Amino acid sequence: MKYFVLFGPPGAGKGTQAGSMVERYKLCHLSTGELLRSEIAAGTPLGLKAKALIEGGNLVPDEVVEGMIESKFKSVKDVDGFLLDGFPRTIAQAEALDAMLDKNGETVTACVSLMIPDELIHERIAHRANIEGRADDARPEVVENRVKTYHAKTEPLIEFYKKANHYHEIDGVGTIDEVRERIFSEMDQF
Repeated sequence: MKYFVLFGPPGAGKGTQAGSMVERYKLCHLSTGELLRSEIAAGTPLGLKAKALIEGGNLVPDEVVEGMIESKFKSVKDVDGFLLDGFPRTIAQAEALDAMLDKNGETVTACVSLMIPDELIHERIAHRANIEGRADDARPEVVENRVKTYHAKTEPLIEFYKKANHYHEIDGVGTIDEVRERIFSEMDQF
């Protein structure tokens, strides 16, 4: 089983590229954002709690996200692996993922990192807010908090995955097709 971590700042194109990656490599796409949005849409207690946190630009507690991911690892069959999108976002989550996989003698195959400059983050998220109608993307102060949170809590994962020899950086600037070809070129190695 292969386990790919799809990494990068908000607006880097992870959601845009994930579908092609899933199709080409027969992966199950585990987007924590989508998992949480479905809980929010269903109005579950977890969804209500998550909604308040997300609308403030904050992260949902680790144990909630980790539980959802581990449950999917156990329940999804007939795939060659998983594409983790939005998890891990912190060193603690990366260590929890390693421990989860280690229980079954597995490891992260690669961290595929889409990188874009900060000014492009704001531009892309504003565009996404208009296209997808995502209220959480519409407020500049929420977007700025997300960028700060990314730099403070998520960006340290670059060194974490470099030390494990799992880090593969992709230039996320360009057309969707250009970026997709860069991703495929890297992932075809696995």
